[in-house]
Amino acid sequence: MGKLGISVYPERSTFEKDKAYLDLAHQYGFKRVFTSLLEIKGNKEEVLSGFKKVVDYANSLDMEVMVDINPGLFGQLEISYDDLSFFHELGADGIRLDLGFTGAEEARMTRNPYGLKVEINMSQGTTYVDSIMDYSPDTEKLLGSHNFYPHRYSGLDYEFFLECTAKFKKYNLNTMAFVNAHEATFGPWPTQDGLCTLEDHRDLDIATQVKHYKMIGGIDDITIGNAYASEAELKAMSEAFHATMPEIKVVPRPTISEAERKCLFEATHSYRGDRSAYILRSTMTRVIYKDLDFPAHDTDTIEAGDIVIDNNGYGQYKGETQIALKTMKNDGRVNVVGRIADEEAFLLAFLKPWSSFKMIEK
Repeated sequence: MGKLGISVYPERSTFEKDKAYLDLAHQYGFKRVFTSLLEIKGNKEEVLSGFKKVVDYANSLDMEVMVDINPGLFGQLEISYDDLSFFHELGADGIRLDLGFTGAEEARMTRNPYGLKVEINMSQGTTYVDSIMDYSPDTEKLLGSHNFYPHRYSGLDYEFFLECTAKFKKYNLNTMAFVNAHEATFGPWPTQDGLCTLEDHRDLDIATQVKHYKMIGGIDDITIGNAYASEAELKAMSEAFHATMPEIKVVPRPTISEAERKCLFEATHSYRGDRSAYILRSTMTRVIYKDLDFPAHDTDTIEAGDIVIDNNGYGQYKGETQIALKTMKNDGRVNVVGRIADEEAFLLAFLKPWSSFKMIEK
């Protein structure tokens, strides 16, 4: 099972606020903390002692802390990749290399005496990970994580994201990507339009972003890039991540009957695998609720994204639940009872034949 993560930026906040946020995330089962030491301004000792206080507190909650660094920082702190004692003393569980070396150094770093993990950037699309693997790293200590993108329209393209992720999964390395919390207001830099990995996720609800990652597959851990997510967002993310099957948001019509509500929201749906181009069929509701009455109503034209149930006029199909994939004529035997919430309509393309899913009311 993967892990959920949050991000804290001690230089841009207070210990009290970070502590309260860590407590809240811990309560909802979050296990990872991402933080950033990309630049140190001012007194080095002061910055680091403030930083260590947050790291120590996260460790006391049994949360794993990864510190994002760049090669410039090695120079600034007068440390070498051959000696990672500095990060061990800081209390970090590992370091994330914002920019990498040549492969040999990373492989060597995974064999450090402190057991520190080394997380590398997954979003470059190069043969970087292959270069590291050539030097026999300790793969238990080598992780991958995608970047996040504060600038609107600069996030990863979906197809490119899949290519980058596949390069890491072929070595069975642990992978992570970022999601965006809309209640959060800051990241490591002054400007941010949210902090997500995939551009398509930028304006989506946090639970929808998580569902999408789970349905794609290939990503083990999911971290909120910006701080501070609200309690409602942490809860929604945790529920979506730990759900045993996808839960698709549905907006029912006001005219929906009690029997139809049972079909939508009480049944576990199974996407029938002998697929049609027109409808995604969940046939079990016609078996489970065969004794219920489904009189005709709302028999208007069926549009893509509509949830429909065959009414009494459809004989043995009465009570079957379907999701429309195209516009169709309605001959009066099909009731339109609701539709997939607009922001989750794209998830239908990721439902796999024979897979189970739930519908939840928006």
